[in-house]
Amino acid sequence: MRHGGAPLTSRRCCRAVNALATIFAARPSFSSVGRIPAHCAQLGGARPQRLKTCLRKHPRPLVRERAMKVAIFGLGYVGAVSGACFAELGHEVVGVDVSRAKVDMINRGESPIVEEAIADLTVAAVKTGLFRATLDAAAAVKASDVSLVSVGTPTAADGTPDLTYVEAVVREIGEALAGMVHPHTVIIRSTVPPGATLERLAPILEKASGETLGERLHLVFNPEFLREGKSVKDFHRPPFTIIGAMSDRGYDDARRLYAGVECEIIRTDPGVAESIKLLSNAWHGLKVAFANEAARILVARGIEPRAALEIFTRDTVLNISPAYLTPGFAFGGSCLPKDLRAMVSIAEARQVAAPIMKAALASNEAHLATAISAVRACGRRPAVLFGLAFKPGTDDLRESPFVALAERLIGKGYPLRIVDPFVDASRLMGKNKAYIEGEIPHFVELMATDAEQAVDEAEIIIFGHATSIDKGAILERGPGKIIIDLTGDEDLAACGADYRGVAW
Repeated sequence: MRHGGAPLTSRRCCRAVNALATIFAARPSFSSVGRIPAHCAQLGGARPQRLKTCLRKHPRPLVRERAMKVAIFGLGYVGAVSGACFAELGHEVVGVDVSRAKVDMINRGESPIVEEAIADLTVAAVKTGLFRATLDAAAAVKASDVSLVSVGTPTAADGTPDLTYVEAVVREIGEALAGMVHPHTVIIRSTVPPGATLERLAPILEKASGETLGERLHLVFNPEFLREGKSVKDFHRPPFTIIGAMSDRGYDDARRLYAGVECEIIRTDPGVAESIKLLSNAWHGLKVAFANEAARILVARGIEPRAALEIFTRDTVLNISPAYLTPGFAFGGSCLPKDLRAMVSIAEARQVAAPIMKAALASNEAHLATAISAVRACGRRPAVLFGLAFKPGTDDLRESPFVALAERLIGKGYPLRIVDPFVDASRLMGKNKAYIEGEIPHFVELMATDAEQAVDEAEIIIFGHATSIDKGAILERGPGKIIIDLTGDEDLAACGADYRGVAW
């Protein structure tokens, strides 16, 4: 095996790679990159191919490809961003959701999510008539060339992604297509376990529609790589676009959707495409856990971990890239923890040893415990936490490590206020709202809108993330107080406060 053009000789690296390979090799329905399963071949699948699309540096409405009519199921973070961005590219988009609140917001030109640049993008898309929303799934499907599924797949009790919503939507799409005359392609964007598209979703779609896949009806898996807080940029500048196509027509329809997006398009089979999303998020989680664990070890020896990791990440030949390798707080959100658990669950179901994946989750929990210990070492004093969403620039609270930190401190009796201007309780909905109300039912009472007042009233400032204005309040009013830095912000270390880093 070669990596970065040089032989990969490290035994540890080989063991890590082999562990991942073993998990996927244990799935009989899986094919390696470069092969299409027999089922796909029967449906007209071709060998994977790589296409470079460098149409424009700045995406604009389509010119070279015919605009498509797209129905997007699920108007959460992925669906709302995808809808506005596809409309920006010139496609005619109708969003479908069971939430009347989300549908009404889109039709008023308002985004149902908090995300950089999405508000203006949504307004423009709705004004041009290229983006609207509806509760009527059947009508949306019948008026579209493509149905794109982006509903949630939360973690089930056994650790695997729960496909209840995806299966229900695929069934609904199939029923709407019964007796279809024109070709239609169904694109799965929701994260599903490897093999699910062929083994679970394809039979549902065929049965509900009465059609045979590969004739007039086509099925594709197309993973998304949108980071919340940067999802609009990521839509237009993805690392690549993966199209797991079961037929040439399905591949062509998916490819046409992305005309105007500058990136490499890689065609493969659905199983490989499904695995890429899980592998990516599992790897990102491993990197975060590795960086934080390394920081804890180095600081215990009196070594500056940020300096060490900064040099470490300069090696882009063997160490791949610096992304996710800067010591900070625990990872969280709706993807990394869920997908790591999914990998562990898949391994356990196939009786495959996956100690690295398990250890990443355990190490992440240990980092959270380290932060809690740092706060408790200061005594039970009034505290303010800056940052509640799992990362800056979003209001997504699902599995946020800051929510976990706040919940545990509250349980220990700490008087706590929270500052996060992106989190507006009146705008929270769906799974996001249910999650925070389940973890901290009275969180609304803890939210502070005046950062300066919150700092003045606190003796302990816990810094996760903040806007530049709120950070300015900390720098100005923080001297004389204790600052617990969860992310390694150098400005805080120099502001004259009693500064205490978690692992630096």
